[in-house]
Amino acid sequence: MRALPAHGRDRASLMAELEAAKAGDVSWLDARMAVYFYHLDEEVTRVAQDAYLAYWTENAMGTRAFPSVKRLEEEVVGMGLSLLQAPRDAAGTFTSGGSESIFLAVKAARDRAREEKGIARGNIVLPRSAHPTFDRAAHYLGLEVRRVPGRRNDRRADVDAMAARVDAETVLLVGSAPCYPFGVFDPIADIAALAAARGIWMHVDACVGGFLAPFVRRLGRPVPEFDFAVPGVTSISADLHKHGYTAKGASLLLLRDAALLRHQHFSADVWERGPYMQPTTQGSRPAGAVASAWAVMNFLGEEGYMRWAGLLMETTDRFAAGIAAIPGLAVLEPHELCILVYRAEDPALDIGAVAEAMGRRGWLVGRQAEPDGVHLHLNPQHAVAVDGYLADLRESVAEARASGATASTPAGRTY
Repeated sequence: MRALPAHGRDRASLMAELEAAKAGDVSWLDARMAVYFYHLDEEVTRVAQDAYLAYWTENAMGTRAFPSVKRLEEEVVGMGLSLLQAPRDAAGTFTSGGSESIFLAVKAARDRAREEKGIARGNIVLPRSAHPTFDRAAHYLGLEVRRVPGRRNDRRADVDAMAARVDAETVLLVGSAPCYPFGVFDPIADIAALAAARGIWMHVDACVGGFLAPFVRRLGRPVPEFDFAVPGVTSISADLHKHGYTAKGASLLLLRDAALLRHQHFSADVWERGPYMQPTTQGSRPAGAVASAWAVMNFLGEEGYMRWAGLLMETTDRFAAGIAAIPGLAVLEPHELCILVYRAEDPALDIGAVAEAMGRRGWLVGRQAEPDGVHLHLNPQHAVAVDGYLADLRESVAEARASGATASTPAGRTY
């Protein structure tokens, strides 16, 4: 057990030890992994860092003390609402990440159903491809989860099958834009129509696509409708620290109607200090994350986001074409935006052995469990890695085929 040192150390030695501690980490700057990081260039990173440090001490909880943080947060939320075509009376909240945004959406849906329908213990119905954070939220909030297998032909949500699982106790329907396992958009309009017909809250998990899909659409690429332009969509989660490229600890939960905020908020008047109310699961919140998001969004603007979206989609196309050209491998179709999965179509080739061979060449490989494959979530920085990745992949396939090896670890161990 490590004890607190009796005497403090100098800053230089601490920084040197921290830098040395990274020696065994996978290089994100060289894009040796396709998970955990999102990067554009050094200039954008410096903007994000400088803005964060400018609000290093400020607490976003203290809006009376720090009205500037309140203004920055309102402007960030406003830009998110505008981008996702929210109506005039919409509202939103800056959160610590997609998990918190989803948790708050589940809580709000549960509490509205309790108030309006008297549902004591409800259920949520969602595609099997939806993020496990919905199960985590349901676990904490006392809700039943009903996961429904997707359509076999395109792995999107099966809305008819979802409808069959809906009953009088259903408080929430979910669709992804896109889902993380396959990178495909669920039929959001159909799920939202089902929700509207049954009077149920409908949430769109756009943590990946929220700050990317609108710009990809403006580039002329086909992107399914998924935002507040779709009638029946009640809330959307969209991560700033993914394809908004801001400092980590930044996401938005957006609501079609500001009146719904009361279901999201927590309030209590139970102690001597007086009333207490919070819009998120946090108390103290780092204002640096808010400032970073505000700065990056204003630094890039629509033109910047479109330019980087173009590079990302070109990079994704290069990966997909290069992988598909390697004998024995196949890219799952369809795939949209920047997530793709590839697998072995040659029965004599074990994709797990290929993944492990890539690991020996210095790549952090995300394994897909169903079907057994390799998962890539790309960002613009991966443009520097395409040629090296494909060269190593060709060698890894040849190595696995020659050896006849099988994987030593099970698939799906990404997180």
